[in-house]
Amino acid sequence: MHTAPSNPSKTFFSNHIETQTLLSILWIVVMLNMLKADILSLFIPGTAQTLAKTAGDTPIPYLMLGGAVMMELSIIMVFLSYTLKRPLNRPLNIIASTITIVFIWAGMVSYPHYIFIAIVETLCLLSIIYIAWSWRPTTSHSKNTT
Repeated sequence: MHTAPSNPSKTFFSNHIETQTLLSILWIVVMLNMLKADILSLFIPGTAQTLAKTAGDTPIPYLMLGGAVMMELSIIMVFLSYTLKRPLNRPLNIIASTITIVFIWAGMVSYPHYIFIAIVETLCLLSIIYIAWSWRPTTSHSKNTT
């Protein structure tokens, strides 16, 4: 009978990477890609004007606040993924990843670099969901796995 590994990170990655470390690293990759997409977009002429047009009645400072909140979510998940014990770590990673995927695609613009980066971010976030979902308790007495 085949059972899921207690440490799903060992399915695809080195046996030396603990689940919490891998989750944290994936959140760092997501965060850096979000930042990279925004920085590259600044170099496109007319980006601010396009943002103003698509914002409708929503003041731009509120849109910027929404972006800041989403960036902070990925920053705090780097820390929480690494430090929280499994019972709280799993659902937080699944929920935060799902919210972030919705944010990425709901705010989608058609710039080729943004689409490419959004795909990379989504693959990382889906990996986070898979790893968190598959993460089973271990029989070891490690402080963070039970």
